[in-house]
Amino acid sequence: MFKPELWEGKKAGVLGFGKSGQAAAELLFAHGIQVLISEEASLPKGTLSTVTKGISVETGGHSRALFDCDFWVKSPGVLPHAAVLQEAKKRKIPVYSELEVAIAFMPKKARIFAVTGTNGKTTTTALLGSILKDYAREQGCKRNVFVCGNIGNPVSLCATQVRPGDDVVIEVSSYQLEDSTYFRPHVACLLNITPDHLEHHGGMRNYIKAKGKIFKNQRANDILVINGTDVSCAELAEKAKSRVLAFSTHPKHLLKTAVFFDGDELVFSEGQLLRAPHLQGIHNVENAMAASLMAFSCGVPTATIQKAFDSFQAMEHRIEQFAYHRGVTYVNDSKATNLDSTITALKSFEKCGNIWLILGGRDKGASYEVLLPYLKDYCKKVLTIGEAMEKIERELPGYPVVRCYTLDKAVETAMNGAARGDVVLLSPACASFDQFKSFEHRGKIFKRLVDARIFKERTEKK
Repeated sequence: MFKPELWEGKKAGVLGFGKSGQAAAELLFAHGIQVLISEEASLPKGTLSTVTKGISVETGGHSRALFDCDFWVKSPGVLPHAAVLQEAKKRKIPVYSELEVAIAFMPKKARIFAVTGTNGKTTTTALLGSILKDYAREQGCKRNVFVCGNIGNPVSLCATQVRPGDDVVIEVSSYQLEDSTYFRPHVACLLNITPDHLEHHGGMRNYIKAKGKIFKNQRANDILVINGTDVSCAELAEKAKSRVLAFSTHPKHLLKTAVFFDGDELVFSEGQLLRAPHLQGIHNVENAMAASLMAFSCGVPTATIQKAFDSFQAMEHRIEQFAYHRGVTYVNDSKATNLDSTITALKSFEKCGNIWLILGGRDKGASYEVLLPYLKDYCKKVLTIGEAMEKIERELPGYPVVRCYTLDKAVETAMNGAARGDVVLLSPACASFDQFKSFEHRGKIFKRLVDARIFKERTEKK
């Protein structure tokens, strides 16, 4: 376990110059620990100007100075089998996750809520954060609610602001969990597990193992909210020492459920009834179930949760309907970086065969064949972009695929071909890093391209 008092005056090596790495470095430095950030990649000039004076930074490879550090903090993006980590193991250098280091600087009386899963993490985290903030305001107390982690701000950024009694809601990725040994949230949530990040974890078994770490250290008085119909979740739940609360939208479930969906309302085993938020898709009903169970577990009343549900808006890049032009609906689901997310997006529409689906980007190791039955039911055309184009075509035999290479060309093709009643959906099932900085960047570019063409058409008609 990382104990700040043991490392004061020592030197820390931070692996990775991303947001998490920089935030961890700043946190450690502010507490009297010497810091060296070591980045394997070469970075453009001017990049290092954001770092506080006194923090050392080395880029373009790991030097001997890194191995002279007393301990390391690993950024989530560094591969677990990286040679530099193998060398640290040989030298018996302690390696901690950014998540664990950040929480070690928080007061023990802060409540930690953690949400993970292949899909739905961000919506559930944001929804829970909204509920807890409303509850704090209604009580008239000075309790702060911090929403951080994979949702945007690294946990290290808010660590020193947290006071006893505050709530910290963290979206946790499999990368962060994989690196963590002692992480123990008071309330944990595991939404679902489907193939994703297999190229990073080295297979499905390791991916499932990483997800299971969210409740590994929980105790009997802690809470685990989990998907009662997901096979992998149900198998993991057998190992839980904490109190398990399962949710389900299906009549057949593997765990005794604390809430189910009757088609109209969320029905809880303790008698509460809730209307789901106004969000498209059954997956968002599951997200609402998970958030409400987490909130109920710490005493939030039904009326407060319902108020938060009623006011909650769809999040950007998640089945986001952002434009309607000439009878065609445009939907940005850039956050769909795996196959299950894309299937979820398709299933949120009617089986009308009217979707122009934009697929592709950087491949993540799973087979696109699982899409075939859904494409036949929901799609009119598949437009491919990015590095995964050829693989997608190979694994969708017999299905008409239009190779577009770029998002710009895909938007042009879809807008020229779509008819009234059609849907143009960006739900790529791939990572964005071949052509974009992030899924947010990809989604914003998609919206910008569509908006620009709509504006041009309307201007030319005047």
